[in-house]
Amino acid sequence: MSYPVTLDAGAPTAERPLRRGRIVAWSAAAGVLLAVLWSFEFVDSVIGDNVANAVLQRDARNTAIAGTAAGLIFAFVSGLAGTFTACNIAMAAAVGPMSQAGAAHSGRSGVMLMLRPAAWLTVGMVTVSAVYGFVGVLLGPRLPQLSTATAGGVPVRLIQSAVVFGIIGLALVYLGLAALGVLPDVFRDHPVGRVVALGALIGGFLIGRPYPMFNKLFHWAVDTHNPLYGAAAFVLQSLGNIVLVTGVFVLLVLGTRGRFVRWLAGSPRRTTLLTAALLIGLGVFTVVYWDIRLPARFGIGWFPTMPYNH
Repeated sequence: MSYPVTLDAGAPTAERPLRRGRIVAWSAAAGVLLAVLWSFEFVDSVIGDNVANAVLQRDARNTAIAGTAAGLIFAFVSGLAGTFTACNIAMAAAVGPMSQAGAAHSGRSGVMLMLRPAAWLTVGMVTVSAVYGFVGVLLGPRLPQLSTATAGGVPVRLIQSAVVFGIIGLALVYLGLAALGVLPDVFRDHPVGRVVALGALIGGFLIGRPYPMFNKLFHWAVDTHNPLYGAAAFVLQSLGNIVLVTGVFVLLVLGTRGRFVRWLAGSPRRTTLLTAALLIGLGVFTVVYWDIRLPARFGIGWFPTMPYNH
């Protein structure tokens, strides 16, 4: 059975998935549903705290950071523990673009299929996280992210989170719509550029992150009064964040002996569908969670949530 494909100047016909409207609608609906079902209590406490406690062999959240080496180790471990938090889960959107970037070089060895996309993702992420860590130590308590004040009953640090993640979520949605050809796509012929941009957005997660263990790390970095420590700690935090998504990508390549990436390369529509669906779905989740659900917790608007039972 064949389906008509609507012509559009935003992308060549061969690169456009079928029924773009349905793809956008279903991806957006999945993002909203995820925002409804998401339990930050379970993810932050049950998963995050237990992972960090198990790796560090101590109470990671309540034990003081003793020294520079301990702080840098804590940075990486807390980043790994925060993989599934609402301020980080959108990184999963990178799997599609990483696969697309790998597909662009599908004739290369399995090692290159893994290393090239992961390396470019890291470049974008490390650049942003290092700069923010450096500047964050210099600014210190002047940052809303480290404030204990409230405005209209809402913690100032969460207002920063809502603004930052709202922008990041919209950027993810834009990239997804652009990949479909609905909007102009500056990365149409540059899949590596899309991966670098996503890495930069992942690095930008730190700018809004309210995760308690990251807040603890940030305060420690500021107390060192050394912006180089701040840069190093934030880079390690971000590296911890992407261990899992990079691992998933590596397993896809190794487990299929490169066939997964070559399978994507065999159908540009298939590659675009995976990329766009992940970007739109997780972008919508990020916007809805941080800019609709979060304010609703403080009586600003309303949003349904599922009860969490300890």
